[in-house]
Amino acid sequence: MDALFVPLASLVGASVDQVKLILCLLSAYPLGSVFIRIRSKPAKHAFNIAITLFYLFPVLHLYWGFVQLLGDILATYFVARNVRGPMMPWIVFTLVMGHLLINHIIRAMNGMSYETVEISGAQMVLTMKLTTFAWNVWDGNRPTEDLDKWQLANRVSKFPNLLEFFGYAFYFPGFLVGPYLVFTDYMALIDESLFKDAQGKTKPGLPVPEGRKRVAYRKMVTGLAFLGLFVFFSGKYNFAISLEPWFVEQSLPYRIAFYQICGFFERSKYYALWILTEGASILTGLGFSGFSASGSSLWEGAANVDVLSIEFAPSIKVLLDSWNMKTNVWLRECLYKRVTPKGKKAGFRSSMLTFLTSAVWHGVSGGYYLAFVYAGFVTTASRLARSNIRTLLLSPEGQPPTLAKRLYDLGGIFLSMLIINYAATPFMLLDVRKSLAAWSNLGWYGHVIVGGALLFFYGGGTHFLRRFQPPKPKAKPSSSGTATPLENFTTPPSFDKLIPPQN
Repeated sequence: MDALFVPLASLVGASVDQVKLILCLLSAYPLGSVFIRIRSKPAKHAFNIAITLFYLFPVLHLYWGFVQLLGDILATYFVARNVRGPMMPWIVFTLVMGHLLINHIIRAMNGMSYETVEISGAQMVLTMKLTTFAWNVWDGNRPTEDLDKWQLANRVSKFPNLLEFFGYAFYFPGFLVGPYLVFTDYMALIDESLFKDAQGKTKPGLPVPEGRKRVAYRKMVTGLAFLGLFVFFSGKYNFAISLEPWFVEQSLPYRIAFYQICGFFERSKYYALWILTEGASILTGLGFSGFSASGSSLWEGAANVDVLSIEFAPSIKVLLDSWNMKTNVWLRECLYKRVTPKGKKAGFRSSMLTFLTSAVWHGVSGGYYLAFVYAGFVTTASRLARSNIRTLLLSPEGQPPTLAKRLYDLGGIFLSMLIINYAATPFMLLDVRKSLAAWSNLGWYGHVIVGGALLFFYGGGTHFLRRFQPPKPKAKPSSSGTATPLENFTTPPSFDKLIPPQN
């Protein structure tokens, strides 16, 4: 089939693998409309498997890659079904994450360009699915009073048959670049219980609420628009510009300002990929989240990115919560909370293990680890500012924000964008030396901002500001009698590559 893709790749000036990936994502739109009209549950599973195999075999030629993914799927199914006890999810986690790490190492040793599609991208998505499934199965065997809201909603009480599990693993709209979905959401899509609250606002012959196509194709147009921005402008506006001699010759304020423009176009490729896959998922029916006050259907459950909340985030926390949202959920629910002892507040150990896992999940390039070390300091500084400064500026309940709070939010938008573009540099450049050179050419401004904030807070600023804090209301005990360990948790960022690994 390459004869179909080579001329198109030459026409648009992209690699053949890039063209293949985008066309696979776009083909999921008409295929999603076919999927939702299939009424037989086994046929829906088979359709998912068939389409994904079509992507893997004649289009992408990932035959050995399929064998590897099949091994992960069967190993997870066997372990989750036959191993009893709390170690079961950790066994699955070790198997699939270890296999992913091996493929990351192989990719690095072979010096593969990130314009090359190989199996580790799809494997990253599958890793999230399989490890989440293992925890959901374990939660299905635990007493309900020991589970929190997310665990209770997603627990797997009835173990699936092999066809159901394969259908889940090979769900085609999100197979190549994500986002991933939990098994209970997949089965709710298959048996159409996802639409049980549609209250008659459905199309004749289908239980699916109206408005699905309108939202999905709007996502497709938006995704293609971001893809166009990346194609036409990324050659001039990208983070590698920071290493060029002409860039260094400019004044520092100019370099920092120009770099922020580069950051937007670097992000545009991720916006494109995730919004395209979100639209295709919506066409299959995934993502239905109820109705608005005006009665129109809402399709927010498949979202993986909130562009406006990223570009105009008043804080690092809001920004990271809006970026690669499904991966954030995976890290929080399948690692951060799981390594935190029951009844204890998550601390440094839980956070660092989560950061490390996110870095390993992305790959073995030194830039990932450099970025996550820096990100640890960023989240600490952000949390200290939020808890010590923001609380001083909040208005009484029911009152409009004060001028000081509005200025604080504006400053937060400005600083968040400065910091996130600085932090993303190693993720894009990957090489440690290049990343350090880029940071140096930017005057180390990110280190100055974050380091200055930490010096202030740990040098007496926290103690000083707490003298002016309003009294805290008494906390209401939770139903389990323990404090929630995630109140101030910010998920580690995950800046991804254009071609898989994508999530």
